[in-house]
Amino acid sequence: MPTLNSKQPNILLIVADDLGWSDIGAFGGEINTPHLDEIVSKGVRMTNFHASPVCSTTRAMLMTGCDHHEVGLGNLAELMTPLQRNKPGYEGYLNERASTLPELLRDGGYLTLMSGKWHLGIEGESPPASRGFERSFALMQGEHNHFGLDQTPETSGFLGTSSYMLDGSKTSYPEGSYSSDVFADYLCNFMEEAKDDERPIFSYLAFTAPHCPLQAPKALTEKYKGRYDDGPIALRQRRQARMRELELHAGEASPAVMLDVALWEELDEMKKRKEARKMEVYAAMVEAMDAAIGRVMDTLADTGRADNCIVVFISDNGPSGVLRETLPGWEDWIASHANNNIDNIGNPNSYVSIGPSWAQAQAAPYFLFKRFTTEGGIRTCAIAAGPEIKQRAECREFIHVMDLVPTLLELPKLMQRPPRGSCRCGENQPQNHCAETKTADLFPGNQSGGSSAMAERSSKMVGRLSICPLRQELFRMTFQ
Repeated sequence: MPTLNSKQPNILLIVADDLGWSDIGAFGGEINTPHLDEIVSKGVRMTNFHASPVCSTTRAMLMTGCDHHEVGLGNLAELMTPLQRNKPGYEGYLNERASTLPELLRDGGYLTLMSGKWHLGIEGESPPASRGFERSFALMQGEHNHFGLDQTPETSGFLGTSSYMLDGSKTSYPEGSYSSDVFADYLCNFMEEAKDDERPIFSYLAFTAPHCPLQAPKALTEKYKGRYDDGPIALRQRRQARMRELELHAGEASPAVMLDVALWEELDEMKKRKEARKMEVYAAMVEAMDAAIGRVMDTLADTGRADNCIVVFISDNGPSGVLRETLPGWEDWIASHANNNIDNIGNPNSYVSIGPSWAQAQAAPYFLFKRFTTEGGIRTCAIAAGPEIKQRAECREFIHVMDLVPTLLELPKLMQRPPRGSCRCGENQPQNHCAETKTADLFPGNQSGGSSAMAERSSKMVGRLSICPLRQELFRMTFQ
């Protein structure tokens, strides 16, 4: 075991699933997120942070610091074409071409803990326990019922049964408990069990909220009743006004065009109520996630690790605009398996998704949402706080998810061992952990699932294929 510098920081890395750029309070949102807002008050908003347009490709880069095409997730495993499947870089799981962040930290003397969504090998290939995590509780797939009601063939979801692993062995989810609570509880238990361990800890907390199905504890949902009765366009306007009050640069941006959004006043009252209810549940999911983060922060304090802890919070991509209820296959399954009556939306036996109108409001002021390499799909809310993180309102420098691995290795001053294969983990630029450095003139190209982008200086080129029911085009746009 290496001799550790007592000043080596603990690290807590938190990932939300399909969170909108403007959802949390510190980014202009109306959702109650006091714990995330408190982290912001002690650190910085990274308002020019970029990821992949979809979840597992971001997670592959987050764990390795390498482009996802190099490490096995060239595309979502669920979306790989016959021409892609099993080709180098498209294995569908995290391959051996790069060391992972937890492997590097573990070898540098850290205790490594993980709880939440893995999605880097949905059939159990390359589980967290084999990629550097000493303790882990993981959902292997990309989504699940948030109350654990999809663990048997009889109750499985459209994508099959959800599966979980505890320290590398198959386990079950505590049915009836809410996902954000379960993931936080496991991580808190791991931390408490390690309270006498003198090693610094690296903790990875990967929520499945607010990914669909939209489900939340009913008491939380009721708190938001009536909050969204004036529709998504009004919500976006309020959020951007709040950004201006917070003096965020995004508040001064010209809001992007919202595509295929029906005029709220033209909807009948039943449709309005159903749409508003979906957003109420979504907000409750975000608040529940924030409360779970608060419990983890309390556990860090109780175990004496909070004062010397770097906290990084990101979303894996922009909000999801896909309306599952209208997709082929999904539509029939939802109609026959879910109770989506208005009063039941959000309960364990419902299945609704947020849809493109609300998603575009959640991405305010940026264009489109998840699966698109427009800013609404790849610019995500991000926060950093802790030792060596300069406290200020916002960092506008371009930062990519691949920058986090070399940055989090640099902060504890760990030497990196030679990476596996050809992927040069740690050579990504800029490695500035929000330092005041010049923005790169060219940011990493972004391609996943048929959507691609490249930006240089003040321009951005985006190529989009028909993923969602929106128009196709190749265009240039201002890159702020």
